[in-house]
Amino acid sequence: MSVVLHPTATGGAEAPRLLEKMRRAIRVRHYSIRTEEAYLGWVRRFFAFTRRHPKELSSDEINRFLTDLAVRGRVAASTQRQALSAILFLYREVLKTDPPWIDDIVRARQPKRLPTVLSREEVAALLARLEGTVQLVVMLLYGAGMRILECLRLRVQDIDFDLGTITIRDGKGRKDRTTLLPSSCRQRLLDHLDHVRAVHAQDLADGYGLVHLPTALSRKYPHAAADWRWQYVFPAGSRGVDPRTGTTRRHHLHNTVIHRAIKQSVRDARVDKRVSCHTFRHSFATHLLMAGYDIRTIQELLGHKDVKTTMIYTHVLNMSGGQGIVSPVDALGVARPDHAPAIEHPSCDIAIQAIEHPESAGVQSTNEEAVQGQRRPSRSSNEPTKDRNVGPQNCGQSN
Repeated sequence: MSVVLHPTATGGAEAPRLLEKMRRAIRVRHYSIRTEEAYLGWVRRFFAFTRRHPKELSSDEINRFLTDLAVRGRVAASTQRQALSAILFLYREVLKTDPPWIDDIVRARQPKRLPTVLSREEVAALLARLEGTVQLVVMLLYGAGMRILECLRLRVQDIDFDLGTITIRDGKGRKDRTTLLPSSCRQRLLDHLDHVRAVHAQDLADGYGLVHLPTALSRKYPHAAADWRWQYVFPAGSRGVDPRTGTTRRHHLHNTVIHRAIKQSVRDARVDKRVSCHTFRHSFATHLLMAGYDIRTIQELLGHKDVKTTMIYTHVLNMSGGQGIVSPVDALGVARPDHAPAIEHPSCDIAIQAIEHPESAGVQSTNEEAVQGQRRPSRSSNEPTKDRNVGPQNCGQSN
């Protein structure tokens, strides 16, 4: 969607120029294509909403835009924060200004939620309903604790079959880390790479086969793009045009392919949980904790900067009974309602007897009172009572 700012503010042609400047600023910083598309998309929506030059806006307009996203657009807090990040990038990196109203912006607080974790049986059931490359990818997500894009962006040289390790480069936070290569995936990966090598050879024979290289490596090493070591472990099924360079090449497998396959396997296996690609990473961490591995080791494998982020899995483990916590109701030994033990609370016995046999309990029924035309006098609030709270709803309750 093309956006034209208000003509009195920018002459009608400022928006495309600002967007192009922003695109160049993003690429200079080597942000991913996903970040580029997301930031430009949010700024376009911001221009369409305000229809004024950004330098003329105050915190009120920014807050109204973010509020509109939350109220009318019903976006999540994380999405709202991403939109704000795009707007701040526009001001700081494109307009080269640090607005004084930044502190007045209301930032959405993302609710803290415990991650969804699958049992080992559920993981096995989902894997059994996947096949081929998708199954191998999900095995690595669960077996190595990788994020989906970390897995799909793996290069051939990132896998060390001798050491049994996988090197994840330029992960979240632009950091590298090493995780384990599951032994059960080793032969599957070797067979998979034999197929990928054949595809790469065919691409080279067809005049293609030049993979996208990060940063300025293509200029520093002109022949590296055709080198087998730099090829993606999970290439796409067909070639496409690189939106940044216009070059026809084979990119890595798109993450939506994995997402769709996982959703279908969840339906087929009848797993009643909200499962995504990231759920397997959560399950990886939780199952390692259940196996007795140190929290610091798991932190390094996951690539968390702060161990507090990893500690969330200890809360999941505690709630799942992984620490041997037994609910008090389980200690009662009550299997089914028809085998429930008899109630022995005396006040409860009196209340139940009064309900079931009012005559024997000395309580007159409502019909008898109507016939006799008598009404028992109400008890004064100051008069001492016995068991004033006795009733079925209070049986056995105490503070």
